[in-house]
Amino acid sequence: MGNDNTNNLISRRHFIGSIVAATTAGAFLKACTASSPWQIGIYTRPWNQWDYLVAFDSIAEAGFKYVGLMSQKGGRVIDQNTTDEKAAIIAEEAKSRGLEIISISGHRFEGEKPIDENVASLKKLIDNAVICNCPSLMLNGVSRPEYVDGYYKVIAEACDYAAEKGIFLNLKPHGGTNATGVQCRENIAKVGHKNFTLWYDPGNIYYYSNGEIDPVNDVTNVDGLVKGMCVKDFRMPKDVNVTPGTGMVDFPKLFERMRQGGFTGGPLVIECLNTGEIPYVTAEAKKALEFLEGILA
Repeated sequence: MGNDNTNNLISRRHFIGSIVAATTAGAFLKACTASSPWQIGIYTRPWNQWDYLVAFDSIAEAGFKYVGLMSQKGGRVIDQNTTDEKAAIIAEEAKSRGLEIISISGHRFEGEKPIDENVASLKKLIDNAVICNCPSLMLNGVSRPEYVDGYYKVIAEACDYAAEKGIFLNLKPHGGTNATGVQCRENIAKVGHKNFTLWYDPGNIYYYSNGEIDPVNDVTNVDGLVKGMCVKDFRMPKDVNVTPGTGMVDFPKLFERMRQGGFTGGPLVIECLNTGEIPYVTAEAKKALEFLEGILA
């Protein structure tokens, strides 16, 4: 009888000790996660065959806390024509799912319209970002050389307004006149405002160079400029609908080089995944999140 009691006592102590250890480890891991300098999110683009609410549900299910607004069925989730009321509804839908809106891609430059009209449109998009409590707008640049001066004049005239509202404006590599890190640096220098920075995109570096320029090399040209990043992979011959970590981009080397250049924390927003039906895309999103968490740990 005495041995049974002793064994029971030892088992009980062992059980309690295991619970305490597990709880302590869990708290430690939670603290480590909370203190991470990276905000890993995902854009709505992989769900662009459906309404943005489908994307929000899947993104939350996959375990993300941050979402970027980009495309949905029928167009952009938010653009410069979105009303204040609609922006507020979208913001509340994200919040109700535990998601923070971290980036918005919805700007469109209309080169045939006057500069002041384009400035007003960009300011309206900035206002929409404020309603969504979103800290940054991702801008695609322009492909036509004759639009370059006007495009960056618009951004220059909106920079102070964005800064006052607490919104960063960020250029991304997107082909045409801003296809590489060198071109992006030159265009950012045209504006010359601390509120206009770079949102790097390694997949686009490969895409617009037909796989010839490795982003690990290209990123050396943008040291000190990177504010955030589209986490995008690439496969030949010309495909970016690739789950990060399964294509040509060497993300561990890329992040190592970006840290050397001063990008040691900030938004990392996945833009593309392998395509498929909703359950498959959701599973791919979860894989991408786990991949990034693993290489950034």
